[in-house]
Amino acid sequence: MNDPAPDDTAPDDPTPEVTPLLQPADGVPPVLATAAEFADAAAALAAGSGPIAIDTERASGYRYSQRAYLIQIKRHGSGSFLLDPIGDPDALAPVIDALRGPEWVLHAADQDLPCLRELGFECVELYDTELAGRLLGLAKVNLAAMVAEFLGLGLLKGHGAADWSRRPLPDEWLNYAALDVEVLVELRDAMDAALAAAGKDGWAREEFAYILSRPPAPPRTDRWRKTSNIHTVKSTRALAAVRELWTAREELAQRRDVAPGRVLPDTAIVNAATVNPESIAELTKLPVFGGPRQRRQAGIWLSALQRAREIPDSKLPSRKTTGPGLPPVSRWDQRNPEAAARLQTVRPALKEIAETHTLPMENLLAPDVVRQLCWDGLPEPITAAALDAHLAAAGARVWQRTLCAEPLTQALLEAARPGPTAAGE
Repeated sequence: MNDPAPDDTAPDDPTPEVTPLLQPADGVPPVLATAAEFADAAAALAAGSGPIAIDTERASGYRYSQRAYLIQIKRHGSGSFLLDPIGDPDALAPVIDALRGPEWVLHAADQDLPCLRELGFECVELYDTELAGRLLGLAKVNLAAMVAEFLGLGLLKGHGAADWSRRPLPDEWLNYAALDVEVLVELRDAMDAALAAAGKDGWAREEFAYILSRPPAPPRTDRWRKTSNIHTVKSTRALAAVRELWTAREELAQRRDVAPGRVLPDTAIVNAATVNPESIAELTKLPVFGGPRQRRQAGIWLSALQRAREIPDSKLPSRKTTGPGLPPVSRWDQRNPEAAARLQTVRPALKEIAETHTLPMENLLAPDVVRQLCWDGLPEPITAAALDAHLAAAGARVWQRTLCAEPLTQALLEAARPGPTAAGE
């Protein structure tokens, strides 16, 4: 970090000077796609040493699937590799074997691990540089910002949201992709030193192990309710039309492996559900539906609207979400006043702990865990040991429980006391 400014007029947080990192030191590696090329890469990776930097590129916003369309790998003593897993994914077996065991360094592992696991890769030991940045309380945890702050290098930007399913991939995209792993191990080492200096390296190890051990999140229910501007739909019949159109779009998008928004935008779904056209002529007069592609698919959308019209009144969707989970916090005062009182004492306690240790509150304790604790409460007597057991059962790590058990016990006891303090005054 820079020395403090010599006078009060200088900026408190000057932008660090960076050296542009324009291309990999050894040049952009070729894209490997054959069994023989994968086998050679596996042998080189096995002969290397230390952690392995890994990244993937997907085609979110273009494709329905979240599969990896490019895998970038770098290891000291091995070099850098760009792997195309699309043509012959089964041929990746030697690379999968070579990567099983050494520590993987990923930035935002939650984004990359699912598509790597889908291909058969198995991570045994993980280091997530983004999560390390969160534990350090960094204001910006994107890769470019962290590389600039810790290594003084400027990464190229601009192609992360590109259509990586495109073939052949442009040279400038491949350069961008290779740079994402060029100094990732060096960043890992700098982050590890910073965590150790802050006394948080043990916390990080627990978090990395938790990422690898936790099961996949269950599928969301009623995903159609996330349709943009669905709040403008006034009737439950029109809400049913949104659901039927969304479901038809989802099936078509999955079958074609196209992002749903490219099949039919949310605005068109809400508009059609509201207007409720009864013929192709009426449908194709609406915005979006008049284009050549939508005209070819008009029968699909009209059938969805017809299904919505035929649903009995008793089967129409409720305007309120009826799936599992807690009600919105704004309704707790009416639904569960004791829970509202607990939340009003627990949140400030968590905020104080997070600020003391320079942590985001959501990394100190998962928001879902906090809400469930406050909604359910603890049976009497409320003790730190009982709270620790409750948090452990909810998946909280040892370091989180160590920081939170005593202060949150006091907060829950405060909420349980009769009088105005229990209402958070």
